Amino acid sequence: MFEVLKHRTYRHFFAAQATSLIGTGMMTVALGLLAYHLAGPGHASAVLGIALAIKMVVYVLVSPVVASFASCWPRKPLLISMDLLRAALVLLLPLVSHVWQIYALIAILQTCSAAFTPAFQATIPDLLPDEAQYTRALSLSRLAYDLENLLSPLLAALLLGSMTFRGLFGFTLAGFLLSALLVATVRLPRRPPSIKPRPPVLDGMRRYLATPRLRGMLSLSLAEAAGGALVIVNTVIYVRRWVGGSDQDVALFMAAFGGCSMLAALSLPRLIDRLSDRAVMLAGAALSGSGLAVLAVAAPFVNGSARAAVLIACWALIGLGYASILTPGGRLLKRSSDDEGRAAIFAAQFSLSHACWLIMYPLAGWLGTLVSPAWGGLVMGGITLAAVALAMRFWPAHDPQIVPHHHDGLPNDHPHVVDMPTDESGVHAHAFIIDDEHPRWPQHHPSA
Repeated sequence: MFEVLKHRTYRHFFAAQATSLIGTGMMTVALGLLAYHLAGPGHASAVLGIALAIKMVVYVLVSPVVASFASCWPRKPLLISMDLLRAALVLLLPLVSHVWQIYALIAILQTCSAAFTPAFQATIPDLLPDEAQYTRALSLSRLAYDLENLLSPLLAALLLGSMTFRGLFGFTLAGFLLSALLVATVRLPRRPPSIKPRPPVLDGMRRYLATPRLRGMLSLSLAEAAGGALVIVNTVIYVRRWVGGSDQDVALFMAAFGGCSMLAALSLPRLIDRLSDRAVMLAGAALSGSGLAVLAVAAPFVNGSARAAVLIACWALIGLGYASILTPGGRLLKRSSDDEGRAAIFAAQFSLSHACWLIMYPLAGWLGTLVSPAWGGLVMGGITLAAVALAMRFWPAHDPQIVPHHHDGLPNDHPHVVDMPTDESGVHAHAFIIDDEHPRWPQHHPSA
């Protein structure tokens, strides 16, 4: 998997992602401590909950809007400017003295992230056009996110032994500045000039939702969010209240989730070479769902140390499923877009998948108020099962890249018809994506 790092441009890109993520992870720890300092122990969780909700709302609403403009902007200046703007905003965080200021800065910071992340992700297929290399890059990207979840809290804990929590913002600043510097050192492939006007704000959403495999991917994003939200929101509650564990035990259970997610990410490149993306993602949802099912069935009947064993096994299964759903997604987005619409498609996935998290986070929080974790497993397991059923309905098992189709609305001298000769019945075949010439999926396709 790591041989893809021999590609200099991608190596710098991956390093930019990793340093930015580690800085962001430490900012998350520092923000939690800042909220505790400003709001007090009785209200800190509410402050963080609102900040998290602001983040998700910004991701859902802002990303497609920015993508409609970003498709016409040079990518490299956009990425660098978003890193530098985030760095400038981080400088203000140590000066925060009121809770509303946290909310305002989080909204602006996440607006920059909503512009940066889809543009960053949409650039990688241009750097690595080879499918095998791109698959390995996706696994590395997933690994970087998991390392952020594991390493950032550990680094923060070590640093807090010699500085106050406000000092952590300095490392976040360094992460964004180093990310901007690394992006500045690479030469990105030049996109061909476009003669088309800027696409409508919701053009990426239209293309995304008109593509059967992406509708299936969105359904599985709901399954991913169901299991992931239960883990992220309720680990501390289940471990401390139900298992009776310590703060160190909370870290152990989170490590089980993150470690198994990393294990899946490392294993996926070889697995995807043998199986289809659909099979891998559905299997991941089944793994996550099985972890939730075990929690629902076993929780009412176990006591003592058996509770810890059940919970850690469930978290491990959810972690394996989580990465298996998430990692292949970039391949589907690449298959379903061209250079012109790729940024909009990535932004649509970014927005719609975070809409799933926006629904699942408060639901997971409410489930955490119930006495038994069985309710969390039952409700989130049911949602996962429904998501799998929808994915199988939307995304047919036979999903070829080359799709025969005809054009009723195009004249015979249209460049697309001329460039792609048709047979006697007016049918031709090529790699099919939703675009201006192909506004809907062919009616004869099994998914239609």
